[in-house]
Amino acid sequence: MNYDALIPVIRTLAIQAGTRIMEIYTADDFDVKVKSDDSPVTEADEAADALISEGLRSAFPDVMLVTEEQSASHSTTGDTFLIVDPLDGTKEFIHRRGDFTVNIALVENGVPTRGVVYAPAKQRMFFTLADGSTVEETGDFDPDTIGATRPIRVADSNNAALMVVASKSHRDQATEDYINKYNVKDSKSAGSSLKFCLVATGEADIYPRVGRTMEWDTAAGHAVLHGAGGKVVRFDDHAPLTYGKDGYANPFFIAYAPGVELKEA
Repeated sequence: MNYDALIPVIRTLAIQAGTRIMEIYTADDFDVKVKSDDSPVTEADEAADALISEGLRSAFPDVMLVTEEQSASHSTTGDTFLIVDPLDGTKEFIHRRGDFTVNIALVENGVPTRGVVYAPAKQRMFFTLADGSTVEETGDFDPDTIGATRPIRVADSNNAALMVVASKSHRDQATEDYINKYNVKDSKSAGSSLKFCLVATGEADIYPRVGRTMEWDTAAGHAVLHGAGGKVVRFDDHAPLTYGKDGYANPFFIAYAPGVELKEA
């Protein structure tokens, strides 16, 4: 993969998808349906997916594409693929909470190496550069021109007083029990893949996820965090979280700044 070619494409597509999502988000009403797994899907998910998929297939026709909204792609397998969640945090979108994101990532040999996370309602965008490092764009999000950016890096964490971020829609007792193993200064809730980005910027030290996720939920955030010096490991044995698994389902995991000394599950 030519990273110099990839990064402008995925950034532009994320912004264009975000613009379309916000048009629907700010409308008086929008359609909500229920998928076979009982999860919600909106017209914004579908519109963003169509836009991103068309753009990626046009730019990279020889690269496998996996996307949440196209079930046929979930049975494909390969070492290198693009993976998309066009609207992560659909529940946040439906309840107009703003914590939803557009996610596009490249996975190579089981590792998310490049990615973009765009939160259009929050006006925050994070993406990896061609060299693999991560920046936050602070400009006006012109789809054709990268604006002002700042390099981001995980916090120089220690276990004395941690900032924890956890799911807004899926925070349960198992999550609380694990968080309570640490000396916590404060905790915050956030929706979607923004949690990875808060660890990447140093706004949080650790994000434990004790619940179901799919690879398209996490790949872009994982790439952003990795490029900022962070890690994502399995909850059970602290082995690196890998991609391209059967059915693209994730085990429980922990995303964190390497200065954090992880506790056993």
